[in-house]
Amino acid sequence: MKFFAHRPFGLLAPALLIAVAGCSSADDSATVAVPSPDAKTAKVCRELHRVLPRKLDGRSRNDPEPRSAYTAGWGNPAIILRCGVVRPPKMVDPKVAKGDDPDAIAGGVNGVDWLMEKQGDGTWRFTTAGRVAYVQIALPKGMSAQEEGTAVLTDLAAAVKKAIPEGIASMRG
Repeated sequence: MKFFAHRPFGLLAPALLIAVAGCSSADDSATVAVPSPDAKTAKVCRELHRVLPRKLDGRSRNDPEPRSAYTAGWGNPAIILRCGVVRPPKMVDPKVAKGDDPDAIAGGVNGVDWLMEKQGDGTWRFTTAGRVAYVQIALPKGMSAQEEGTAVLTDLAAAVKKAIPEGIASMRG
C-alpha cells in the first residue's frame, strides 16, 4: 500500500514543522530549584555570586532560570552551581569517611574540600565541606568527574575561598 502516493508533501511539511517546534525550546538556559538559605548563609552566597568567574573550564556564563543570587551556570548543557543547599546525607555517612562507598568520595582541590557523589543518572555532583555554606556543583551528563570535574573545581576554588569562609555550615543550608 502506498500511503503517500496520493498525498502532496506540501501538507506534510507544515505538520512536521509544528511537531518539531513543539519539541524544541528557544531558550537554552537550564531550570533549577533555587535554594532557600538562612540569613547568614544567604549573605555569603550573595558574595560568592558576585565573585564567580565569567568562564568555567572554558565555558561561558549561562545562568539558569529562575535568575537568583543563589544559582549560576556555565555552558550548554550547563554546569550548575547552587549555594545554600542543605547538607547532603552522605556528608556524614561513615561509609564515605572510611572510603567504603563507591559512589561518594571526599577530597580537596586547591584548598577547598568537596564531597563528590555519583548520581543515579550517571551524572556527578560536588558539595563543599568545611565551609559556612554548602555550595553544590552539578555536572551535566557526559562530563567526567575526573577530568572536567577537576578543572571546574580548580576554576571555582578562588571564588569559594574568597566568599565562603571555613567553618561549620548550618544543617539547613
